[in-house]
Amino acid sequence: MTVEELAKGLKEGKRRQLAKAITLIESSRDEDQRKAQELLEVLNGDYDTVRIGISGVPGVGKSTFIEALGNVLIEKGHKVAVLAVDPSSPSSGGSILGDKTRMETLANSEEAFIRPSPTAGTLGGVTKRTRESMLLCEAAGYDVVIIETVGVGQSEYEVASMVDCFLVMMLPGAGDSLQGIKRGILEITDVLVVNKADGDQERLAHKARDEYEQTFNLLQPKYEGIQVEFLATSALEGKGIEEVWKAVKEFISEMKKSGFLHELRSAQNLNWFKRLAEDEVLKSLWHTPENKELVKELKNKISKGEMSPSTAAAQMTNKLNKRNS
Repeated sequence: MTVEELAKGLKEGKRRQLAKAITLIESSRDEDQRKAQELLEVLNGDYDTVRIGISGVPGVGKSTFIEALGNVLIEKGHKVAVLAVDPSSPSSGGSILGDKTRMETLANSEEAFIRPSPTAGTLGGVTKRTRESMLLCEAAGYDVVIIETVGVGQSEYEVASMVDCFLVMMLPGAGDSLQGIKRGILEITDVLVVNKADGDQERLAHKARDEYEQTFNLLQPKYEGIQVEFLATSALEGKGIEEVWKAVKEFISEMKKSGFLHELRSAQNLNWFKRLAEDEVLKSLWHTPENKELVKELKNKISKGEMSPSTAAAQMTNKLNKRNS
C-alpha cells in the first residue's frame, strides 16, 4: 500500500490498514522507515483522546481488567485501542503475544483494536514504536488508547512518560504490597486500583485500598491540587469498573482545567523527539560501514587484551568527533 492509501484507510477507521501501518512503523528496513516517517508526518496532529497507561504486579489481572474496562467504554460509545506489550525472550527473541486470546470478547468487537507487540530487546516495558502506534490509533478514530505494560519496574516510568493518566493495579493484602512497592512508583501514580475484590479477598482489597490512601497522604502530590484516586474492583465480576472510568475522566478534566495536560503533552513530545534522535545516533554509530570497521578493530584489541573497554570507547568517541568536526 502507498502512504496515501494507508492514510486514507486510517482516517476511515479501517482496522486492516491500521494493523498494516503499525507493522510498517515497527519494521527495521530503511525503506519501510522512510515510508513510516511520511505517514506519521501526514497524520501528525493534536487528537482529542484519552491515553491511559496500565501497569501492575504479575497476576493482578491486567488483561481481565482491560477487557472489562474496554467493554464498558464501548457501551458508552467510545472506540478503544489496546497496545499490549509482550516481553521478548532474550535468547530466541520470540514472544507469546497472547493478549488477543486473553481479551477474546473485546478483540471480537468492531469498536476495539488490540495490538500485541514484542519488546524485541527494548527496555522500559514498551516497544520502540509504542508512541507512533498510539498516534496511528488516534488518527484511526480510537478516542481511548490503553497501553498495557509487561509488569513492574522501569516500565512504569516509561509508560507514564507517554500517557495522560497512569493507573497502577495492586493485589489485596496491603501489608506485603506496601513493603514491595517502590516510592518512585507511588509518586507517578494517578489512579490506584486494588483488583480481585471478590470472594474471600473482598475485605482485604478494601483494607488495602484504605492503607494505600493513607500512605499517599505522606507524599508530595504529583500535580498540585489534583488528588490520586483509590478504588477496589473485581474485573472478573465487573464490579467497580464504571467507577474507575469516572475517576479517569475526572482526573483528565482537572488536568485540562489546570493547564497541566497541555504542559504534559508538550513535554512528552519533546521527550519523544529526544529518544528518537538518540536512536538515530546509535543506529549511525553502530551500522555505518566506516564505523563498523572501527568497531571491528577495537573489538579485536579488547578480545586480545591489548586495550581496555574504557580506552576503546574513548578512542572510538574521539575518532568520531574528529570526523564530524
